[in-house]
Amino acid sequence: MDEQALLGLNPNADSDFRQRALAYFEQLKISPDAWQVCAEALAQRTYSDDHVKFFCFQVLEHQVKYKYSELTTVQQQLIRETLISWLQAQMLNPQPEKTFIRNKAAQVFALLFVTEYLTKWPKFFFDILSVVDLNPRGVDLYLRILMAIDSELVDRDVVHTSEEARRNTLIKDTMREQCIPNLVESWYQILQNYQYTNSEVTCQCLEVVGAYVSWIDLSLIANDRFINMLLGHMSIEVLREEACDCLFEVVNKGMDPVDKMKLVESLCQVLQSAGFFSIDQEEDVDFLARFSKLVNGMGQSLIVSWSKLIKNGDIKNAQEALQAIETKVALMLQLLIHEDDDISSNIIGFCYDYLHILKQLTVLSDQQKANVEAIMLAVMKKLTYDEEYNFENEGEDEAMFVEYRKQLKLLLDRLAQVSPELLLASVRRVFSSTLQNWQTTRFMEVEVAIRLLYMLAEALPVSHGAHFSGDVSKASALQDMMRTLVTSGVSSYQHTSVTLEFFETVVRYEKFFTVEPQHIPCVLMAFLDHRGLRHSSAKVRSRTAYLFSRFVKSLNKQMNPFIEDILNRIQDLLELSPPENGHQSLLSSDDQLFIYETAGVLIVNSEYPAERKQALMRNLLTPLMEKFKILLEKLMLAQDEERQASLADCLNHAVGFASRTSKAFSNKQTVKQCGCSEVYLDCLQTFLPALSCPLQKDILRSGVRTFLHRMIICLEEEVLPFIPSASEHMLKDCEAKDLQEFIPLINQITAKFKIQVSPFLQQMFMPLLHAIFEVLLRPAEENDQSAALEKQMLRRSYFAFLQTVTGSGMSEVIANQGAENVERVLVTVIQGAVEYPDPIAQKTCFIILSKLVELWGGKDGPVGFADFVYKHIVPACFLAPLKQTFDLADAQTVLYLLIFRAQNVFSIFNKNTCPPCK
Repeated sequence: MDEQALLGLNPNADSDFRQRALAYFEQLKISPDAWQVCAEALAQRTYSDDHVKFFCFQVLEHQVKYKYSELTTVQQQLIRETLISWLQAQMLNPQPEKTFIRNKAAQVFALLFVTEYLTKWPKFFFDILSVVDLNPRGVDLYLRILMAIDSELVDRDVVHTSEEARRNTLIKDTMREQCIPNLVESWYQILQNYQYTNSEVTCQCLEVVGAYVSWIDLSLIANDRFINMLLGHMSIEVLREEACDCLFEVVNKGMDPVDKMKLVESLCQVLQSAGFFSIDQEEDVDFLARFSKLVNGMGQSLIVSWSKLIKNGDIKNAQEALQAIETKVALMLQLLIHEDDDISSNIIGFCYDYLHILKQLTVLSDQQKANVEAIMLAVMKKLTYDEEYNFENEGEDEAMFVEYRKQLKLLLDRLAQVSPELLLASVRRVFSSTLQNWQTTRFMEVEVAIRLLYMLAEALPVSHGAHFSGDVSKASALQDMMRTLVTSGVSSYQHTSVTLEFFETVVRYEKFFTVEPQHIPCVLMAFLDHRGLRHSSAKVRSRTAYLFSRFVKSLNKQMNPFIEDILNRIQDLLELSPPENGHQSLLSSDDQLFIYETAGVLIVNSEYPAERKQALMRNLLTPLMEKFKILLEKLMLAQDEERQASLADCLNHAVGFASRTSKAFSNKQTVKQCGCSEVYLDCLQTFLPALSCPLQKDILRSGVRTFLHRMIICLEEEVLPFIPSASEHMLKDCEAKDLQEFIPLINQITAKFKIQVSPFLQQMFMPLLHAIFEVLLRPAEENDQSAALEKQMLRRSYFAFLQTVTGSGMSEVIANQGAENVERVLVTVIQGAVEYPDPIAQKTCFIILSKLVELWGGKDGPVGFADFVYKHIVPACFLAPLKQTFDLADAQTVLYLLIFRAQNVFSIFNKNTCPPCK
């Protein structure tokens, strides 16, 4: 072997040596006999360096995985002998191999097993066991090999072909017939021999049993001698976590419902008598998390048995199963309420399924009602934040608690299905008592009280948020709680979690304010002052900006008395902050978008006359326009690239803010009806000069283009005079991305205004196409995937443009470009239909061709089109499916569409050109 190259395997080697080692590995992989050198090195223990040994196993692994069928029988025998020799050597080594080498060796053994077990090596396990016997190092490797084999055969995370899946099924069937009882016996012997002397090997063996029990005969494990041993391990501190997991896999195994019930009950009796149900006396939270998972598995198994027995009509045994479930509820509650969230989380499945059973029962016993209330109280308690939660810098622990809260919410929803009245009464009791003394109550208790009210909105669902009508008792309770929330002053609580929960709840129950509108002013003030948009926390300000927008939109009819006051109070929040003023804005630009939209909604939905709306909208947008002009001048003079970028960002924000205000308009309240056309036309005249700025073109064009999209919708034909000039600027110095984003704008104009924009389209048609063709013809690196994708997307956009033009009844735009240009366009469409391996573009091209045949197929079509149909379009319908790149399995290639087009071409063309038969 290349000793110099092997030096690069050391993690501390420099990059040149590492590159050389990598190249050497690739060289050995393709060499027909280099693997033999590695096999010999392993068998004869030539190298002591761990990384070289690992490297040799990697080469063998590649050989077995990808090239084994190419080897001769003698070579295959050599690999088997090499592995057995290496295994034998491990029994004699003074020190065991490193863990990563043992794991890699186990993977190679497993690969060889799945390849040869059914054909050439049926005695695989017997050969392995004869070598390792009960030698602890040998047993360690034997167990690692078993886990690697289970991973190859069963692991659902490993993607297998259908052929591999069939092979794996056959291997498992053969193993069950030939060797599983012997393997199980070997596990028992290992556990018995090492349970007190070698905890590592014993835990490995328990992991193997847990893995294999899912697909072997359960009676081999679920018997007195095995279960008693596993229960014994539950009392040995270093073994009990693995024993718990192993027992979980046993109870999780599918089996007859009555047998499962008996198995679970017998396990529970032994565990209870051994004191495991006394949760309060156990301090090891890691063990309790595993034990909670086991109890969860036992509980859910009993529930599955109950469901099956009910379905089968076996009422007697179903009643026994239900009784068995009920006896576990006290333990379930102890685990659910445990202060460690992992322990609590592991039992939620049992709890959820138990509530599902209660939901199905017609009458609940007093004990069952007490259980429901206990679960409810446990959920309320566990929803509470702890002192350590970091609200300002949320990390992994905080993310885990958020996920845990989501699980608890599902429990709360299920509780509402079982007993909505009890849930409502419990939440009301907690909410009222907490908010009565919120000033002296810890933040987490105040937050969870409001959170519970918030969660009731989904737990007690109604249509369109109508919580305050219908059921009088429910509406009255919710109304009382909301009244308490908005009048108690709790919005002033000095903790971000309480503040946010207040605003979230106010917006969730916005219909309350249509019932009691007198509370709107105090809530608006909370949004607008230091409690909301001017809060010291950026997180609160940001979320409040969004919630304020939602609040105003949902209550726009009730906002009229407060409009001008709100607009005055948010004036400072609307200011555009240029980069040079050094002032840190209260809101980010994204947050300001919501404030501008809110201002637009207030103005547009007001009951003011059009003149007043126009004046208010002008007051809102004029500062933006003025600041835009100043910043654009500064950008034109800026020399520093970083300053240019920050100025362009600010200009883009200004355009975005103006654009966002236009979202307030609708079919019922148009720009014209509100008298605001002139204001937005002024904005257009202000923003369009940015298109001629030679600096930061991408960001400036993007912003103005987005504004034009909005104005086409809002201003309709009033925008048309601005389009030619804007288009001319946007077509200068184009890149693929610029054109991709410009074409949808032209498509929007074409589809909306059709014949009105025909002169403009005819004028800009060829300049646009020349820009597209110029970009598509630019040379690019052969392996530049990014450039290839950009060109593909631009090509799609080009065809989409042609489809829009033809589909809008404006084919004369193409026809009037001159015969040579028309033919060039048609040829590109044929190329798109036949030559490019892009199903989406192909479909678009055939739609274009079909439309053109329909429109031009008669005597009035362009000169030469008839010849083009027969020479190009008809053959394209048949050539496209014959291309290797044409994927008939892909729905996008629309084979049926293509066949239809071929028939359609003939029928339409003949109808338009042939005289009727007599």
